[in-house]
Amino acid sequence: MSETGKTEQQFELVIGKCREIFLTKMKDYGSSWRILRIPSLTDQIMIKANRIRSIESKGTRKVDEGVIPEYIGMVNYSVIALIQMEVGEEGDLNLTPEEGEKLFNKHIYATRDLMLNKNHDYNEIWRDMRLGSLTDIILMKLMRIKQIEDNMGKTFISEGIDAGYQDIINYSIFALIKLGEG
Repeated sequence: MSETGKTEQQFELVIGKCREIFLTKMKDYGSSWRILRIPSLTDQIMIKANRIRSIESKGTRKVDEGVIPEYIGMVNYSVIALIQMEVGEEGDLNLTPEEGEKLFNKHIYATRDLMLNKNHDYNEIWRDMRLGSLTDIILMKLMRIKQIEDNMGKTFISEGIDAGYQDIINYSIFALIKLGEG
């Protein structure tokens, strides 16, 4: 199997787990996340990324939960942000689990397609990257998103917030694949 085929297969396994958690939480909480504004979602992802970096830097943790749930949380919160950007923060806050799954799949597969295209051009370089570098890039992407949010969504040359969330999803999934291989 080619590296790209292997990556696509690994990506599918990871997003299956992310989707399962997303849907289980929708059963527990409904679509309560619909109340969150985009900057609040950015901050939620920032919390998770900072915790991962703290654990990587300190080499220990005091909360009995490792980094894997944090990376999964960053994937799911980023998908939620993309959904919020599509359906809007106003209006009906209730989504059925079926509607949630349909929107989740729409955004995760658009992001997967972006990853496959970039992966072709960059030749699977993420496989040679350190886990800490993936975390740092995610934090950089979050800082960029926050700056764009502070600029009321205006950019002069850069991609928009949605591209930042897609990159966070892909880097988080790369980290999860690397953690699963280790």
